[in-house]
Amino acid sequence: MNIPNHVAIILDGNGRWAKAKGMPRNYGHVQGAKTVEVICEEAYKMGIQYLTVYAFSTENWNRPQDEVDALMKLLRNYMKTCLKTAAKNNMCVRVIGDKTRLDEDIRNRIDELEKATESNTGLHFQIALNYGGRDELVRAVKKLATDVKAGKMNAEDITEELISDTLDTKGIPEPDLLIRTCNEQRISNFLLWQLAYTEFYFTPVAWPDFSKEELEKAVDAYNHRDRRYGLITEE
Repeated sequence: MNIPNHVAIILDGNGRWAKAKGMPRNYGHVQGAKTVEVICEEAYKMGIQYLTVYAFSTENWNRPQDEVDALMKLLRNYMKTCLKTAAKNNMCVRVIGDKTRLDEDIRNRIDELEKATESNTGLHFQIALNYGGRDELVRAVKKLATDVKAGKMNAEDITEELISDTLDTKGIPEPDLLIRTCNEQRISNFLLWQLAYTEFYFTPVAWPDFSKEELEKAVDAYNHRDRRYGLITEE
């Protein structure tokens, strides 16, 4: 079986999953965090080298304040858990997104997590926090424009490779496969630049119920795709 090198996942359906069980939405987020731990381990066992999850978008600040507060509390706890999991599984963790809006204590925990795991050689695990594809591109354009204005480079020097190296995902290969759970079929401002040639897989399974078997189904579907880059004209 051809295993994708990089899998990206939009973790959808935590709230709806909880509501269907008569539980508060926050219960779904807690269970979803547990699923992340399981899938990190199973992905690496399968041979996946890079896993990127969409945990909190720039638009998620518009949710009810009590839900946002609960998510931030969960994030604080998850940073501690992730540090232990990373040490156990030799996992290299990186957070992408605009971290400036996050509280200082969360930013400090992110720094601690990234520094403690940067030399690990197992799964490369990226967590997208306060992340938006458009926001990422705007920040990259501003940086390049500043460099041009400062005379560090010319506008003519800007290439696709340079743009890629200015994004949050610098040094990370583009995803081979994108998975979105809970039957939604859109990318919701996730990795807009990086998904140019990515295969998409949508499943009705809500994220808290996503399992090793569901990951295997997604990879199996990926194996049945005809992977071609760019336009191919047949004679």
